[in-house]
Amino acid sequence: MRSGGSMNSHGRVALWVSILCLILAIGIGPAWSMSQAGSSDSGTQKSASAGNSGSTANQAPANSANTTSKSAGKSAGGAASSSEIAAAKASGKVWVNTESGVYHKSGRWYGKTKSGKFMTESEAKATGYKAAHRE
Repeated sequence: MRSGGSMNSHGRVALWVSILCLILAIGIGPAWSMSQAGSSDSGTQKSASAGNSGSTANQAPANSANTTSKSAGKSAGGAASSSEIAAAKASGKVWVNTESGVYHKSGRWYGKTKSGKFMTESEAKATGYKAAHRE
């Protein structure tokens, strides 16, 4: 046994693995809880938005778009599949990024943002979403 309190290589490796796990838990924890909160039903989101009357300018518009039917678009849970994108393009729908508050008619972000859904352009405008400047 060594004196002076020095660690052997196994002890150092275990310490670094523990530190790495702690760093990952701290970094991933908020993102995990946000993804879990984003998957809640629209009724919960409505009650939360109703209680928050002091909205800020950079928040997405009110969740009245969540009341549209499922045929109006993909739920605000993630990017759409290739078949959903093709069907939406064929029917003339736009992709609404529910986090940023903008919609895309085409381009690289159409159906690809983390949070969004399809709807008609008139529905998007009526809900308060703005057209994306760059595609």
